[in-house]
Amino acid sequence: MSLKEWFGKGPKGDWVDIGAPKKGGKFQKCGRAKASGSKRKYPKCVPRSKAKSMTEGERRSAVARKRAKPQGVGGKPTNVKTIVKKASGGEVRRNHRGCGAVMSDRRKRTRYS
Repeated sequence: MSLKEWFGKGPKGDWVDIGAPKKGGKFQKCGRAKASGSKRKYPKCVPRSKAKSMTEGERRSAVARKRAKPQGVGGKPTNVKTIVKKASGGEVRRNHRGCGAVMSDRRKRTRYS
């Protein structure tokens, strides 16, 4: 992947700061002019496509984890995982499969089953 693809617009590019939302669900571009004297807090940057797919709680969690860590230790940027997996073996997702998703032995009878 080239730098043009990475930083340009598209599925892998177009990075935004999820810690600085605008009105209407949009986000500001990633980065700050300079760290000292800036009004903006430390940015948590992700591709725009990822930011749109995250829930509000996931965004808040990622920003809080990033800002809780000491920034710029050893002259290197601070990285945290965007989505944290649960200790029980993965993300919690709801299955919306319809009738019988919870209790398969009580599945609604149809003429096709």
